[in-house]
Amino acid sequence: MDRNPSPPCSDAEEEEGDAVGNTVYSKHWLFSVLTRLIEVIAPAEPDPAGSPEGARTELDEEMENDICKVWDMSMDEDVALFLQEFNAPDIFMGVFAKSKCPRLTEICVGILGNMACFQDICMSISKDENLGQVLLQRLCDSDSPTLLETSRLLLTCLSQPEVANVWVERIRENPSVFDCICFIMSSSTNVELLVKVGEVVDKLFDLDEELMLKWIKNGSCRSVGPSVDDSPEELPDFKIVPCILEAAKQVRSDNPEGLDVYMHILQLLTTVDEGIQAIVQAPDGGKETWSLLYDLVCQELCQPDDPPIIVQEQKTVLASILSVLSAMFASQTEQEYTRMRKSKFCLFLLDMPLIGSLIRILQYMEGCGKRAVDNSKESEQEETGRTDVNEEDFHLKILKDICCELLSNMLQELTKENTLEGLHQGHLNEQTCSCAFQNLLPLYFASVESFLEVLREADQTLADNLEKRFPSLKVHT
Repeated sequence: MDRNPSPPCSDAEEEEGDAVGNTVYSKHWLFSVLTRLIEVIAPAEPDPAGSPEGARTELDEEMENDICKVWDMSMDEDVALFLQEFNAPDIFMGVFAKSKCPRLTEICVGILGNMACFQDICMSISKDENLGQVLLQRLCDSDSPTLLETSRLLLTCLSQPEVANVWVERIRENPSVFDCICFIMSSSTNVELLVKVGEVVDKLFDLDEELMLKWIKNGSCRSVGPSVDDSPEELPDFKIVPCILEAAKQVRSDNPEGLDVYMHILQLLTTVDEGIQAIVQAPDGGKETWSLLYDLVCQELCQPDDPPIIVQEQKTVLASILSVLSAMFASQTEQEYTRMRKSKFCLFLLDMPLIGSLIRILQYMEGCGKRAVDNSKESEQEETGRTDVNEEDFHLKILKDICCELLSNMLQELTKENTLEGLHQGHLNEQTCSCAFQNLLPLYFASVESFLEVLREADQTLADNLEKRFPSLKVHT
């Protein structure tokens, strides 16, 4: 059976005025399905099996088929308005309260998600405090499809400016949301669900810094979480950073867009001091975060065998990753963690391959910049073409700025031994150093000058050649 079968049509000759709005769907049929749905959750006759509230764990095939048709039809605004008029949200409230059938709950949440795509209905759903609280409770469900539809519904509401604050406030006042979302991120293997939950968290943090700060500091209390039955299950104390990392590991191979979402969440954390400290002051000193991001940059993204244009496709995720690495590097350098090699995680053990990757990204961006100029000339008469190029230039500029900041900070900390290692491994040579200097000067002159002094100790000839290429450096030495 198809998940969402084709919706039924209204027979115009059978009954005049039976069509829903401007659709060909039947009002009578829709009403009959809603009526049967009420009977499913509140049967007139007691269940002979004696189960509580006549609960059924599975839908019969005909009812599932019909309610799936309603799910499909609810994407039409006229149908959504009809469902709203006949108090479908209140019926679904009854489903959530009484139904023991996960499939029915999933479908009803999915219908509400479709209805919420329309502004007026979204406002009505959002302002219903009881419905809002019940929907948030669905995040503690043990059924992955229901969790997916609940997350989709929340993201839809959070994306509506008129009601976003209502949901942010509601979530802020409901501690179980934090625990349930962390539980999903840390334990689920459902990539589609993890991506959607990540989008919800990303949207929440982007909308409300106060909520983000609260979740960063959270984890000191326990609360009720998902359970397969009515008995509450006590969840462990969650910290936001480890949960984000676990979800990122799950999605990294199967869903590039999902990885982008989780990297952006980490980047948002670094916009506040508390977020940076939550990352670098973890029990492992930030090693797990650094190792994951380092591995993505040095082993997966923008690799030597990739065409330079790959930086266009990966510019947003690279910008997020490098932004977090830059914040971590600056924080640990400032707190002198790197000097405590025996007891703390030392970033410098990983620096040369990362420096090589940063320079490669800059090299690839130079190639993309030339391509963008050529494309701009070719499409000079096409307004849409110019807009696309300008947008690409904007995102690439952000990536370049972040890349240069991290590279300059790392170059400034290099020792003679690090530099010799980089020369030996091929990460540093005249071509790569020239690319680095070209992008760093004149803004990061002090860092380049500091690195050049160290380079002179490691390879005098290379240092002299670079001075000839960049006369401004020779003037100051």
